[in-house]
Amino acid sequence: MKRTVYIETSVISYLTARPSKNIIEAGHQQSTYLFWDLRGEFNLVASELVVTECIAGDAEAAGKRLGALSDIPLLDITARSVELAKGLVAAGIVSAKASEDAMHISIATLHFVDYLLTWNCRHIANPEIQARIAEHFQQQGLFLPFICTPDELLGDDYD
Repeated sequence: MKRTVYIETSVISYLTARPSKNIIEAGHQQSTYLFWDLRGEFNLVASELVVTECIAGDAEAAGKRLGALSDIPLLDITARSVELAKGLVAAGIVSAKASEDAMHISIATLHFVDYLLTWNCRHIANPEIQARIAEHFQQQGLFLPFICTPDELLGDDYD
């Protein structure tokens, strides 16, 4: 059975950006390309929030990002996901400036995805924040999806 992977905006951005000269970003891009080549092994999903974030900025780049999302099913943003995200901010677990990140986490959680795939290691794929979110959600009977980068999801099996 295929695992479900919520694709957060940073993954699409790395996938469609011009090749970076920054060695770390170039490595992230390579890992993202590798994941994308193997995406058929997973059920990919995103949300309207990912689409909204992908539309922002340069029109040509936005077109590439939207093209990458074109065949990915979108999860609903529900009143409950908005409430859950607001709760993360109100509890001081996610900063107000990262409220969209709280939304990605809430959407993925309420739709019971297996993995939330991101390159946002500051607000999403941060182990300290994840531990606090998991505890907060557990008190509400919810389970946080495994949050990881493409490197972590693919592991050594795909070198």
